[in-house]
Amino acid sequence: MAELETAAADVVPWSAAVTDYDEAHTLTYVRLLVAEEAGVDWREGVRHILRRDPVAEPERSQRCWESHLERARWMNQCGYLFKRPL
Repeated sequence: MAELETAAADVVPWSAAVTDYDEAHTLTYVRLLVAEEAGVDWREGVRHILRRDPVAEPERSQRCWESHLERARWMNQCGYLFKRPL
């Protein structure tokens, strides 16, 4: 699996518009949505997609997973509607 271009924050910086962080993590968001659809356990997903250790830092890892997955859902449902055409 390809490495993240930009390290994932513990919590996604939230905004009502698409941010530079979102732009840098578009592939991450897609991977999260695919993992969710496939029924991947969050502990496995956070380890491989967000590069967190759910055994060593379970609360931090779960917060990171949930924050990014929530943003991925928002981007999928609303966020990409705000993007400028390429």
